[in-house]
Amino acid sequence: MFRPSSSKKDEGFLFCSERNVALKRIRTIDVASHPGERIRIAGWLHSLRQMGGINFLVIRDGWGTVQAVAENETELASLLEHECGLESVLSVEGLVVAMPQAPGGVELHDLQIEVITPVTDIPPVSLNKRKITANISTLLDHAVVTNRHLERRATLRLSAGVMSAFRSILTARDFTEIQTPKIVASATESGANVFKLDYFGRDAYLAQSPQFYKQIMVGVFERVFEVGPVFRAEPHDTTRHINEYVSLDVEFGFIENHFTVMTLLRDVIAHILETLNEQYASELKTLHLQVPDVPAIIPHIHFSEAQELIFNLYATDVRGEPDLSPQDERWLGEWARQEYGSDFLFVTGYPMRKRPFYTHPDPARPEFSNSFDLLFRGTELVTGGQRLHLYQDYLAALEAARLPLEPFETYLEAFRYGMPPHGGFAIGLERLLMQLTGAPNIRLTTLFPRDLTRLTP
Repeated sequence: MFRPSSSKKDEGFLFCSERNVALKRIRTIDVASHPGERIRIAGWLHSLRQMGGINFLVIRDGWGTVQAVAENETELASLLEHECGLESVLSVEGLVVAMPQAPGGVELHDLQIEVITPVTDIPPVSLNKRKITANISTLLDHAVVTNRHLERRATLRLSAGVMSAFRSILTARDFTEIQTPKIVASATESGANVFKLDYFGRDAYLAQSPQFYKQIMVGVFERVFEVGPVFRAEPHDTTRHINEYVSLDVEFGFIENHFTVMTLLRDVIAHILETLNEQYASELKTLHLQVPDVPAIIPHIHFSEAQELIFNLYATDVRGEPDLSPQDERWLGEWARQEYGSDFLFVTGYPMRKRPFYTHPDPARPEFSNSFDLLFRGTELVTGGQRLHLYQDYLAALEAARLPLEPFETYLEAFRYGMPPHGGFAIGLERLLMQLTGAPNIRLTTLFPRDLTRLTP
């Protein structure tokens, strides 16, 4: 057996056993590349099956799992001594043996086990089952533990992959990453639906989006992006809304119109999905996912035409409505799939009365905007468009919206001193994952969700 934890020397992944043989800790996903070698892994006791004279342990680390076989009680002595249960943290040394019927095709034999952190309490949910059968409230209440489940963990790792791919394509196209304030002096879009703060005796708000700041920074870098949280004090209690989420924001200058923005967005989405396919195959396999193709040109339909289509195909008269309902979006998603074989559809030209004051109107049809939503499998995923860039147009837009000038003076200073035609978009990270994984609730693709009732964990 190994000596107690206090006798080990651990520098990074290096560990020396009492056999005086230096063994570098390796990841479980790399075990198969060491056949016939004696190696060391470390992680959590994911499962333990005791079958008389032979015992099967599955060890889980931050990347995967591997099976270890204890053929006598001597090999399990340290586990029995500490009364170790599931989720105990262990260091396991063993011989790598090819075993086709074992998970991953290999397993460890001739074990030496060190108990690093014994656990005797039973976990709140069964983490070693393929699916968590607990209801969503239990799952979220114990998210500090349930996020360890292999499917939950795979979803969260895809989240990291999306952010990494988002950053990589934009950096490669000479965009500069920025981080904007999350405590602001005025609401981005209106005075409603914002979280109000007492900021040393003054009113302040949690930012609804980085919109104003990313536009300002177009005047500095021309091309900017941000990955960060946004806050919406909307009293929604739906499967597709949360009150704090991660927004993937882009803004860039010298565009022709909103179609320039749509072209970039298509490339960003395609790169994200290609990256998941190439670099996150294990997570996709765990979740039984097939990443959809992104058309070279995503089909688009004007808002007014979309409403006519819904009326003609589904006998529902939504003409004259200022926005699309979730059901409208689902119908349009079905139509795009049938008509173009596409999971994606742009809806362009939303009415100006439904878009923020900084949105650029369509020069040919001023009642409509140079804006768009991208629907992914029948759900709004991205909102974007062309912005106003002339100072006088902003003054007129604020007056038309009956908004006071004073809260926006700092923002408007950028436009007084010259801004190019520009536009951008924002992708909701958790909603992208929800649509990609087919999760029934956005909370299941959120690390620690915040909604109407949930402030913990």
